[in-house]
Amino acid sequence: MFPHGAYIHIPFCRRRCFYCDFPVSVMGDRAQGENSGTITEYVKILCQEITTTITPKKQPLETIFFGGGTPSLLSLGQLSQILTTLDGIFGISHDAEISLEIDPGTFSLDDLYGYQALGINRFSLGIQAFQDELLAKSGRSHTVKEIYDAVNLVHQAGIVNFSLDLISGLPHQTLQQFQVSLQNAIGLNPTHLSCYDLIVEPKTVFARYYQPGSHPLPSDETTAQMYRLSQEILTKAGYDHYEISNYAKPGYQCRHNRVYWENRPYYGFGMGAASYVQGIRVTRPRKRLEYYNWVSSLLTPQNQLNTLPQESNFLKSGSNDILLETLMLGLRLAEGLKIEVLREKFGQENLKKVWNSLQPYYQCGWVEILNPQGQKSDTNKLKLPSEGYLRLSDPEGFLFSNTVLAALFRDFT
Repeated sequence: MFPHGAYIHIPFCRRRCFYCDFPVSVMGDRAQGENSGTITEYVKILCQEITTTITPKKQPLETIFFGGGTPSLLSLGQLSQILTTLDGIFGISHDAEISLEIDPGTFSLDDLYGYQALGINRFSLGIQAFQDELLAKSGRSHTVKEIYDAVNLVHQAGIVNFSLDLISGLPHQTLQQFQVSLQNAIGLNPTHLSCYDLIVEPKTVFARYYQPGSHPLPSDETTAQMYRLSQEILTKAGYDHYEISNYAKPGYQCRHNRVYWENRPYYGFGMGAASYVQGIRVTRPRKRLEYYNWVSSLLTPQNQLNTLPQESNFLKSGSNDILLETLMLGLRLAEGLKIEVLREKFGQENLKKVWNSLQPYYQCGWVEILNPQGQKSDTNKLKLPSEGYLRLSDPEGFLFSNTVLAALFRDFT
């Protein structure tokens, strides 16, 4: 099956946040749009990569996600160039969800009107916290005032479908500060909220100064309380906790991200982007010049028959890999996984093995079984039922999902 979703990586940022390990290029405060030859060249190469994709026929894209980086550093013309290229190769469905990540201080009201004219209909603002001291200590390029200014522009433009990102577990962050951020975010009336727990990634600025589990990072107990607090406050405010880190008002779940969680195929284009097509995962080079050379190799005659250049990082998934990926991703969703589909796809013996691995966590309440109507079954089941749903409980099962998944990986690898 060929994908109906595409992720587009735009790597440019004014500065690199201290927690960020994404493939980005730091441009400073002045480089933006056609004023930057670097950005102009990247858009050109990116479009060349898109045009090398071979499909049996046009299969219109139903979701497109511009991530980064800071995609709002591109001009309207450059975004239009990319969308036109996508439309020419794949087509774009008339009701496609087209998402754009935008940072406070990087766009105007006219930009928002322009984005909408291009067909972009979902916006994601990375705000992270509502305390200037935490923003500064995280290397963010905006202030709390700029958050409010940015969201005010979003409201002026008549945009309803927008998301805010928050981070919990930042250095020096207290439970009270995180609660204030949650309440302030709700006050801005987004239709979607993402709450991510900080992970101190190697080779980041934070990794040079902080060790996981040590001060000034909040304790594990405090970050667990932050997670529970998110679930309590946001669900009471009318947001559905539909995925481990994501909340949405009814009708506003992120369609594109569900492609990943449902383990469906997707295209990925741009520096460091990953794709999953016909069972093969391909990751593009993370450095810009290496990415340019990679695209150049795609344009050579020997690669015109949809072969992969040698320097691409690709992985063909085996049956156990696909099962574990399906469990790892699907258990992130509130509805979990449909038991009948798992049995049909992976067989009764594998399903029995899965259930044996999950028994301890079912007994302690981290794993739940729902009947076909979506209602929780409290029966002590030593045998998995023939139908219904397998899911993690909210919030405790979600909170300890890594422990549950580790048991599955141990038993299947």
